[in-house]
Amino acid sequence: MQDEMKLLHRARSLDQEALAEVHNRYYDAIYRYIAFRVNDAPTAEDLTSEVFLRLLNALRDKSAPQNTLRGWLYGVASHVLKEHYRSKKRDKFTLLHDEIPAGEHSLDHQVETIMQNESLQAVMSGLTDDQQNVLALRFGFGLPIQEVADTMGKSEGSVKMLQARAISAISQRIMLQGVLA
Repeated sequence: MQDEMKLLHRARSLDQEALAEVHNRYYDAIYRYIAFRVNDAPTAEDLTSEVFLRLLNALRDKSAPQNTLRGWLYGVASHVLKEHYRSKKRDKFTLLHDEIPAGEHSLDHQVETIMQNESLQAVMSGLTDDQQNVLALRFGFGLPIQEVADTMGKSEGSVKMLQARAISAISQRIMLQGVLA
């Protein structure tokens, strides 16, 4: 925590090395958190970049986080995700997958992967926002339960219950899909 405060102090002064260290230290975790929620690599990359652009703008505007860089980045990532889904609801478009088939994977394998990703996204969208956040923080961001509780402002027991209910709901939906398939 002390190391993060020093890094944050250096970043507030727009120290290039500190900014690069913030990016290197937190990019992968923020990307995993977002990718867990959007399930589309290019979109996850764009949204992750947006989080770091907002950090840079906040540092320039002197409205940067005061005491926690990691928590601030998570909060911004959560806000960016909400904006993304709001705009996606307004657009109502279908995502087209126009990647060129790679030689190492067959077209069947690529189609199966896309379908699995879309199924996971559909199952995740049936969860509450809190359940999605808990799963994204635990498994996408890699945080332990205590840090998830602190980040979300909930008790550890509440986080454990949200996680258990989310996993239960997902397993029920997957089993139901297996029966219907």
